[in-house]
Amino acid sequence: MITLTDTHAHLYASEFDSDRDEMFGRARQLGVKRFFLPNIDLNSVNGLLALAHQYPDTCFPMMGLHPCSITNLVEQQLHEIKTVLNKHKFYAIGEIGIDLYWDKTFFEQQKIAFKEQMLWALEYQLPVAIHCRNAMNEILEILEELKQTTAYKDCLFKGIFHCFSGNAEEANKLVQYGFYLGIGGVITFKNSGLDKAIQNISLNNLVLETDAPYLAPVPFRGKRNESAYLRYVAEKLAEIKNCSLMDVATITTQNSIRIFGV
Repeated sequence: MITLTDTHAHLYASEFDSDRDEMFGRARQLGVKRFFLPNIDLNSVNGLLALAHQYPDTCFPMMGLHPCSITNLVEQQLHEIKTVLNKHKFYAIGEIGIDLYWDKTFFEQQKIAFKEQMLWALEYQLPVAIHCRNAMNEILEILEELKQTTAYKDCLFKGIFHCFSGNAEEANKLVQYGFYLGIGGVITFKNSGLDKAIQNISLNNLVLETDAPYLAPVPFRGKRNESAYLRYVAEKLAEIKNCSLMDVATITTQNSIRIFGV
């Protein structure tokens, strides 16, 4: 039996309240046995922690402030999130990053939060889960800036560039920085171009994810996503890389263990 790892899934979300246990059962039947859960903001903390407590051997929580939740009270928000970070066991800082797709109102605050949480990763010696939407240049600029600081000087970044959807040049740049690329349902979308972007990226630099309940793969595109559907992502990646499903499962799960330490 293969073991697949969903490195990014919001399984505490209300979309799963009616069938969460059954959803986990469906995932296990298809070989998905490990789940890493990114936080959104203070409102998602209780659900996240409850799920991690219910499934301590399979659900591993992260803590961070999502860019779409950031307001002009960013300093207060960061203080609240860090207070939670200090009280519980977490496996990564996430989900953090920059999102300029919906609204650019708090772009400056997003930059503040991203830089601060990247520094938390060093402080707590944790990997990061980075969200990037319509902001690749902005994030790369900040990463380059961080590389010049005393804290990050001569260090590789550690973590996952969640839901990677960039081009080949960006993929290579991120891998050189030390990041793994999170591959999800987009890989199954016709004409997404993601297959070409990761053509020369080794499986040793990739992990699998769903971002459930969002971004369901074909043939479920447009419907609620769930961790069982990671199997479709893995099968598509095996096709692209011309290898077996077992190879994809084994290598990407080993990568997740390397990243998160569990």
